[in-house]
Amino acid sequence: MAELGKKYCVYCLAEVSPLRFRCTECQDIELCPECFSAGAEIGHHRRYHGYQLVDGGRFTLWGPEAEGGWTSREEQLLLDAIEQFGFGNWEDMAAHVGASRTPQEVMEHYVSMYIHGNLGKACIPDTIPNRVTDHTCPSGGPLSPSLTTPLPPLDISVAEQQQLGYMPLRDDYEIEYDQDAETLISGLSVNYDDDDVEIELKRAHVDMYVRKLKERQRRKNIARDYNLVPAFLGKDKKEKEKTAKRKITKEEKELRLKLRPLYQFMSCKEFDDLFENMHKEKMLRAKIRELQRYRRNGITKMEESAEYEAARHKREKRKENKTTAGSKRGKEDGKESEFAAIENLPGFELLSDREKVLCSSLNLSPARYVTVKTIIIKDHLQKRQGIPSKSRLPSYLDKVLKKRILTFLTESGWISRDAS
Repeated sequence: MAELGKKYCVYCLAEVSPLRFRCTECQDIELCPECFSAGAEIGHHRRYHGYQLVDGGRFTLWGPEAEGGWTSREEQLLLDAIEQFGFGNWEDMAAHVGASRTPQEVMEHYVSMYIHGNLGKACIPDTIPNRVTDHTCPSGGPLSPSLTTPLPPLDISVAEQQQLGYMPLRDDYEIEYDQDAETLISGLSVNYDDDDVEIELKRAHVDMYVRKLKERQRRKNIARDYNLVPAFLGKDKKEKEKTAKRKITKEEKELRLKLRPLYQFMSCKEFDDLFENMHKEKMLRAKIRELQRYRRNGITKMEESAEYEAARHKREKRKENKTTAGSKRGKEDGKESEFAAIENLPGFELLSDREKVLCSSLNLSPARYVTVKTIIIKDHLQKRQGIPSKSRLPSYLDKVLKKRILTFLTESGWISRDAS
């Protein structure tokens, strides 16, 4: 007879009290994990029926060979305790797990299974990179000089120190940013009869004062990083000329002025690196365009590019010589070169010399000029005869062109001044 309280698999009759799968469609059908994974069927039960996982909390995660016989419920309580109390608080962790476990057992089980076991080997790397800088002294003394040593004072003369109100021994100024910030805490005092509201109000005052101090120090760091004090005194120009690696273009100077608000978010070195990388990108893009031009012209080796550039230089020089010679011939030809843009267009031979000059200056073709001239003179004659006329000028004729042509026709005597 089965012992009272124990559960058994209906297929293989193995004990399933710690963990079993119960069918939600059949009554009294409970299977062990092995039979469930194999798809066992018995009676009206089928493998595709819905199921429910029944966890008694008494099965072990590490198998029966693990020492101590820790159940899944105890493992869960152990993980909750390590998260709540932290590594090393074994007494509190043992009390959280239960009275059946001593602090020594809790420590040995956690170290053996979660640190030196397979789980620890898979999760914890052999060598952990030290990403945190240790600012403490080796002997466990005060903080290292990297944090406690102040920055060196500014290298300025005594007269300049008096001008700025600078105190070099304290690296401080007589008039600081937000000079009245100390008034927030100057009158504060801690009294035993303060209620919660007064205590929170005083804490708020202290927090406001600390923020003002941080902002004051931030501005000092920016001024020191970007050499704003030497710039104010006019000393930075000589230093920039000495340390300048390349000539800064006008466009880059304008861009630096536009991006000046970013100084407060970036250090001077980061800002210089940004523009240096932008300059490198510009040079790389130019080099890529040059290589693409070589490829379009059939050049596949760098040795051939030198010969190509020499030939291209000769061609450009010949073109330049031809252009220079053409300009000289144009000056000698006089009016013929002046009308070179319209002399081959239809209607050019119908124009007078003055009309040729007008069309050339207005960039108007002779045929269009003749059409506009005919319409204007026809309207003028109809108005003189008293015949009403509606002139429809071409769409390409704007107000400026119309005014210039009317003025020319009036001065030439084609139409009277009252009509214009």
